Amino acid sequence: MEEEKKQYIFMYPLWRIFAYFIIYSICGFIIETAFGLVTKGIIESRQSMLYGPFCNIYGLGAVFLLCIPSENKKNWQVFVSGCVIGSLVEYIISWGGEALYNVKWWDYSNIAFNLNGRICIAYSVIWGGLTIALKKYINPIIDKYLDKCIEKIKLKNFKVIITIVICLMIVDQIISSFAMKMFYARIINNNDIQNVVGAENYTHYFELYQNDEKIKNIVDKFFNDEKMLKTFPNLKLTLEDGTIILVSDILKDIKPYYIKVFEPHQFKKIEFNASK
Repeated sequence: MEEEKKQYIFMYPLWRIFAYFIIYSICGFIIETAFGLVTKGIIESRQSMLYGPFCNIYGLGAVFLLCIPSENKKNWQVFVSGCVIGSLVEYIISWGGEALYNVKWWDYSNIAFNLNGRICIAYSVIWGGLTIALKKYINPIIDKYLDKCIEKIKLKNFKVIITIVICLMIVDQIISSFAMKMFYARIINNNDIQNVVGAENYTHYFELYQNDEKIKNIVDKFFNDEKMLKTFPNLKLTLEDGTIILVSDILKDIKPYYIKVFEPHQFKKIEFNASK
């Protein structure tokens, strides 16, 4: 009985938590891809890692929201809990991206009532509404199909599949982290971009890239500029004065997308000049 309790997180078995994380990460990838198509008229990569079709902030966010106790709770209590928990997760992920990679995954600085550009009231409200929708309407459907899968392949086999996928995601994340740091090191040094926030963190990786022939060959073959930009088309660099530069404006010879479906409304764009 004690062992059984250890395998639960709040009201969910641990294997089901991992299943939710995988499913909602994939759903996030689909949603983000559709959003890119609607807003930009292109089909581009919106995945969080190099190889898997996952957008992990959706998976992580969904897991935290689902773990909010809702039994015997009124809707407004669930809503407020979702606002707080969702915003906290969003802030931590934003901070982590900047701390580890000096990357701004998103920036709400131009939206009213924001906190360091990482979270804002508008999106906090969306987190609250999403919590109610997720717990009352969306996740019951997911549970229904999960239970059907378990009936067909048995729980033991299902756990094995979940474990394998999670392990692959961890390996993918480790590789992606290394590739991202190598990519930023090359971009900053090869284009002589000055005053990049956190540029000193990439010095070691650039020296490694230059001085180790085996690593250089691996990076050039598997993590070249085209592969990285097509996988992460919205990467940015932040300068010390607050200026944000799109990497796609630096690597102008590489298309940051796979297919252009239609031409959206064009907005005036500030061009990047490496000589400045």
